[in-house]
Amino acid sequence: MVLLGLDIGGSGMKAAMVDSETGELVSERFRLPTPKPATPEAVAEVVHKICKHFEWEGPVGVSFPTVVKKGKALLSSNLDKEWKKTKIDKKFKAHCGNDFYIVNDADAASIAEMNYGAGKGNKGLVITITVGTGLGSGVYFKGKLLRNFELGRIYWKDGEIIELYAADSARKREKLSLKQWAKRFDKFLNHVEWTMHPDLFIIGGGISKKFDEFKGYLSTKTKVVAAQSQNNAGIIGAAEFAKEHLD
Repeated sequence: MVLLGLDIGGSGMKAAMVDSETGELVSERFRLPTPKPATPEAVAEVVHKICKHFEWEGPVGVSFPTVVKKGKALLSSNLDKEWKKTKIDKKFKAHCGNDFYIVNDADAASIAEMNYGAGKGNKGLVITITVGTGLGSGVYFKGKLLRNFELGRIYWKDGEIIELYAADSARKREKLSLKQWAKRFDKFLNHVEWTMHPDLFIIGGGISKKFDEFKGYLSTKTKVVAAQSQNNAGIIGAAEFAKEHLD
């Protein structure tokens, strides 16, 4: 089965056709910038343009940057405050006519890795951490996704959440060396290890391309590996999420 996977981010919206049996992209990626401001109406218009580009009338899987439950955004996300409590699937369907299946972006990355990447076949507790503006987390246990785990929002020092301290945005904002950042990230991994005792950590996001450069600074007993899907994780995971709901 071929499905359209769409990954919505703060700066760009990218999509591709995905073979849901292999997890491989079977088209070129198509990207449009995320509108500013990224209101529900404005984003829905771009989604419509993307569907028209692919001449796609079938179901669409969407990776979306906020907590999602039954197609509804529970928080405002990093797009626009109007998204809070919006039924994302209904909003997009009203503009495009397609059926939409919406999943949190970190969960989408985890779905991609567990079905086609570094976590395939692992039936333990596997945590995929997507490192970017924040610390997204996707959690699998016994082959099942535990949706909307927000481990990056663990409280840290002085009442701040830990992603403000250890995300890649902190590295860039504070001009940290990769070593300095990795030691911060290691504290986050150790904290999660002490509280959840996972069997595997998978590290995704743009920073995963530098995994070989910073893995030596990580000290957890839990095995840590780089994600294999990299920039296509959201697209692949979104398409797989749609397939699972169609099945």
